[in-house]
Amino acid sequence: MNASPSVVATAANTNRAIVPQKLAHFVIRAKNFTAMLAWYREVFHARTSFANEMIAFLTYDDEHHRMAFINTGHLPAPDKNAAGFDHVAFTYASLSDLLLTYERLKAAKITPFWCINHGMTTSMYFHDPDGNGLEFQVDNFESMTDAVGYFSSPAFATNPIGVDYDPDLLLKKMREGTPLDELLKQGAAPVAPGKAYVFPLAPPPK
Repeated sequence: MNASPSVVATAANTNRAIVPQKLAHFVIRAKNFTAMLAWYREVFHARTSFANEMIAFLTYDDEHHRMAFINTGHLPAPDKNAAGFDHVAFTYASLSDLLLTYERLKAAKITPFWCINHGMTTSMYFHDPDGNGLEFQVDNFESMTDAVGYFSSPAFATNPIGVDYDPDLLLKKMREGTPLDELLKQGAAPVAPGKAYVFPLAPPPK
């Protein structure tokens, strides 16, 4: 049903920025449809809302679906060296939850290709069976105001990418009782020499 003219006029003239209420879901054109469904079910403890040979809808909470997959096995895979969408990120409630998820997935032979403390987040990056990027993160600051402020700090201007960390070492330190706020600091679990991830998307030096 269309809104009345008075309602439309009020909305058009408001000074309030109207933004989405939430991020609802994402949809992937899946080259490896069966493998993709198995991977996302494992990684997210996802339930199947609906699935057939053409399309599937999965969720991990009370939303009807958080992700959907279209079976495009008949189409060529996307070019990994082309510009375009890079990754989607999910925030966990605590560093403990993030590290325990890492431990569970590692036992299932699902491991991150990059673990980095960005300053405002401690993050792990994964590739799904089609090569799409997913970031699992935890906020490093207690308030979003502090996290937003970090973007304006000299530390972020000097290094906007972050510092790599060793997830096994971070997990070990957590189990040994190191306070979580200490583990959220850059440099808390340094990687071995020569093991740092080389960020491949940075433009070549001029």
